[in-house]
Amino acid sequence: MLFDHCAECQRCCNVEAGYPPLDITLTSTEKKKLGSVCIETRCEHLGPQGCNMGTEKPFGCSLYPLSYNPKNKSFYFDTDCPLMDDYMLGLKDADSDASLHLSRMQETISQLEQTDPKFLKKNHAVDVTYFDLKKIPALHSTTKQFKKKSHT
Repeated sequence: MLFDHCAECQRCCNVEAGYPPLDITLTSTEKKKLGSVCIETRCEHLGPQGCNMGTEKPFGCSLYPLSYNPKNKSFYFDTDCPLMDDYMLGLKDADSDASLHLSRMQETISQLEQTDPKFLKKNHAVDVTYFDLKKIPALHSTTKQFKKKSHT
């Protein structure tokens, strides 16, 4: 599975020396439940198998290695994530882990655009600060293929 490597790598759950602590952007609902999640150097919710927050994992963390820019409605990928090449290749297959991940993220983002647009704006601003983002090209055709297939 594509994201099995994440438990091994854990790069996204650590803040490199020289960077300020990363205050994970939370939706308004997550703020009520969690208060705050801050990574000083290593996320306190990180275990040997990866994140141990389960269903309470913040959406900003679930979205990773993607970032969504609500201004131009585009997705970006953190180029430091070692899954980038496999993720991009996976988007060509509607049944791949990458396509399924993207579809789940798009569904949640569609909801957040209505209920919590400030979160989307703030989350992308934080991502731009911490990650080396590259726009994902030609996403719209992949998305349409996936939606057609999932509705049949």
